[in-house]
Amino acid sequence: MDKRRLQWTIFFSNFDDQQLYKQTAPDAEPIPISPPDSKWRFADYHSVPARRFIVTVREDHGVVLTGKATEPENTVVSVNTDSNEQSVLVRGSDFYQWPRLSYDGKRLAWIQWKHPNMPWDDTELWMAQIFEDGTSIIESSLVKIAGGEGVNVIQPCWSPDGDLFFISDSAASDSYWSLYRADMSGLGGHCKVLGEHGHEIGSPPWFFNEAAYAFNPENSKEIAVAFKQNLQLLNTDTGKLTVIPTNFCGHSFIVFSADGHILTISYGVTDFPCILRINPATGKVDEICRSSKPISSLDNISIAEEITFETTDGDHAHAFYYKPTNREFKGPVGEKPPLMVRIHGGPTAQMPPFLNMEYQYFTTRGVAVLDVNYRGGTGYGRQYRDKLRKKWGVYDVDDAVHGAMHLVKVGEVDGDRLTISGGSAGGFTVLAALTFKDVFKAGCSQFGVSDLGTLAEDTHKFESRYLDRLVGLYPEEKSIYDERSPIKHIDKLSCPVIFFQGAEDKIVPPDQSELMFNALKSKGIATAYVLFAHEQHFFRQLENIVAALEGEFYFYGRILGFNPADKFEKVPEIVNI
Repeated sequence: MDKRRLQWTIFFSNFDDQQLYKQTAPDAEPIPISPPDSKWRFADYHSVPARRFIVTVREDHGVVLTGKATEPENTVVSVNTDSNEQSVLVRGSDFYQWPRLSYDGKRLAWIQWKHPNMPWDDTELWMAQIFEDGTSIIESSLVKIAGGEGVNVIQPCWSPDGDLFFISDSAASDSYWSLYRADMSGLGGHCKVLGEHGHEIGSPPWFFNEAAYAFNPENSKEIAVAFKQNLQLLNTDTGKLTVIPTNFCGHSFIVFSADGHILTISYGVTDFPCILRINPATGKVDEICRSSKPISSLDNISIAEEITFETTDGDHAHAFYYKPTNREFKGPVGEKPPLMVRIHGGPTAQMPPFLNMEYQYFTTRGVAVLDVNYRGGTGYGRQYRDKLRKKWGVYDVDDAVHGAMHLVKVGEVDGDRLTISGGSAGGFTVLAALTFKDVFKAGCSQFGVSDLGTLAEDTHKFESRYLDRLVGLYPEEKSIYDERSPIKHIDKLSCPVIFFQGAEDKIVPPDQSELMFNALKSKGIATAYVLFAHEQHFFRQLENIVAALEGEFYFYGRILGFNPADKFEKVPEIVNI
């Protein structure tokens, strides 16, 4: 294939019509290369110069509409870049990710898994030879390289000289995600090339193609990798690591370009996300694009402090603590600040110490923030990640409570002014903590899950069996779902709560928030309900994002007895205040 032609060919899918497109030059019009109204959706593309086809994951929703299946069918397909013809290469598993061609185009590797696993649970890495025209794999060459029961494998990548690498939690005694060179025989004799206790490579694959490492296409022994909060160069022969200074502490979607540059989306403690272009030979770092202008002064920026605290069942949990910080103001002498405990969504996720302006909004106004990485989150190894199995609604709540009480115990915050906030899965933890515990004085739920049974019955394919591991089998263990669902225990909820909800939310319908709001209202407890028109699950319109942030702060002020200095254009209506 003409490298000049390939250099200017981009393949992408369009959200509006879900078609696959190619664009052959920056000023060229995108050309659709998939049939219109096919009910196909595409993601995770890969190609190599040696072949005239791309490989991608395809999800077919047409099989549901025609009654052939009860859920969409996922496959790995090839798309001929000349004829646009598609060929199914791999099918039969529930999910696929990371289809990757070797540099010579002769072999294909991919990740697959089945219900009830999620892509951070038990997955498998497979490999097969592929015909030159890309229309089929060679079935006799099919081999499972790694993974299976109790083993997670993510992010396969070929080296330029034909070795296959991947990230797995398989061999380390403490089960941290580490980087391996594959034993291509399928016998499991994989070689760890990078890994260390307490440090993971990679993150839970909620998104396609979020690469934590990439090969130098001109040097099979050199990998750019995000490790220990640095972007580093790894020599796969010697194991030597060389830090590339970038002034950022998080790096993802790493690409090593043909001209020897590293491209990455990078995150900082005191700076906004940027797309960086790095010359590893000279150390020159160029900002290609940034999400916002740099902060002119860091005087009022609260820097995260990592803490570990004791929690239930003799265990420990982790969090990042943000102290109130504003050089122009001081709190009253002898008065400790209120605390907002923030609960991340997922729940299989991790909140890193990157700059978060929502947190800074509160810390500059005298409110401390505790970002809890409760048991079940990532970044602390497989054992920590698996602790939430059958315990969602228990351990996450316990860790939120014990994290707050830890800060009270060490004298950092006011134990009479503790609040808790979260959205989606985090909103579930908020509502559960307020319903089943008597620690927090106020809470904020943004599109929070309040009925686990409804979530299990009506959600998309990807998460349709997620709760099997987090709560229990449904409907066989429906009693556990009812036991942990705040909406089933409204009589126990007696704490002020503000609810923010999208009117078009299909994952957490508005009636769940409305039912809980009305229950508090009828009890005479202070509460507020804000419904945003034309919003779904997570808010996208700027004015609504701002309104939710300001409304939450205003609500805390009214409940905890302080008057925000801000002049709000619009405040939520609080009943029973």
